[in-house]
Amino acid sequence: MKRRSYGRDAGLTLRMLVTGSLLGLLYVVFAVVLFQVLSVGLVPMILIVVGIAFFQYFTSDKLALAASGAKIVERDQAPELHDMVERLCALADLPKPRLAIIDTDVPNAFATGRSPKHAAVAVTRGLWQRLEPREVEGVIAHELSHIGNRDVLIMTIASFFAMLAGVLTRFGLYGGMFGGGGRGRDNNQVPVWLIVLLVSVVTYFLSKILILAISRYREFAADRGSALITGAPEHLMSALQKISSEMFRIPQRDLREVESMNAFFIVPASVKTSVAGLFTTHPPLEKRLAALAEIAREMGRPVA
Repeated sequence: MKRRSYGRDAGLTLRMLVTGSLLGLLYVVFAVVLFQVLSVGLVPMILIVVGIAFFQYFTSDKLALAASGAKIVERDQAPELHDMVERLCALADLPKPRLAIIDTDVPNAFATGRSPKHAAVAVTRGLWQRLEPREVEGVIAHELSHIGNRDVLIMTIASFFAMLAGVLTRFGLYGGMFGGGGRGRDNNQVPVWLIVLLVSVVTYFLSKILILAISRYREFAADRGSALITGAPEHLMSALQKISSEMFRIPQRDLREVESMNAFFIVPASVKTSVAGLFTTHPPLEKRLAALAEIAREMGRPVA
């Protein structure tokens, strides 16, 4: 039987909807303020940012694979990996993505691509060597859930105005430093560049928090999707625990080499935590395990 509805959970869906609505409201306010204070120059900047967003979206798989040093592998190079992914794709009713291996001892994996037909899944040598086959299946099913849920598209859309706010923040700084202050005839008038700068900084800061919240919800959804695809959430639970514990045994030099991919990885390649979890891309391991344990109980699966 094919398992679909990756990560569908009423409470999780509601939280993502509320967070997405707040992000949309923030962006509407941001746009209204900018149109009030900027009379020229906004359209070219928007066109530039749109171009960057489209470039990022359509080349996301190539950029991520290149940044991580992942190498595409054919069936004759990794037959067991290909067999495993084909079996999981059949269960998930997804087209088979391209497969890649990252030559690092850090146990991890990620998925990328703008759609199920243009996707890639990369696993590290450390993941393949350190985890049991059923644990690797749980990890890959998690990544396939990201693909099925079109998370690259969702995060690209969510981050669009944050990118624009970042560009405008620089515009405001340069305008203040090199534009002669940007004052009107009335010397008591607040400079336009300062308004743009303040609004952009606030928008960027708040949107980043909301985007990170969406990212964490997507991880919960992908965990649930893995449980639904494999029918065995305990395997992903074991994999997450093993990956997290193995991070403490990896030299810091090796972790630093791959830390740029932390937002993509199933578990960030770091043992550090952020204050209140506001600035993390992934939920705390304890919460992920608790959510998976609840799913396992719903399925009638044994939980250690």
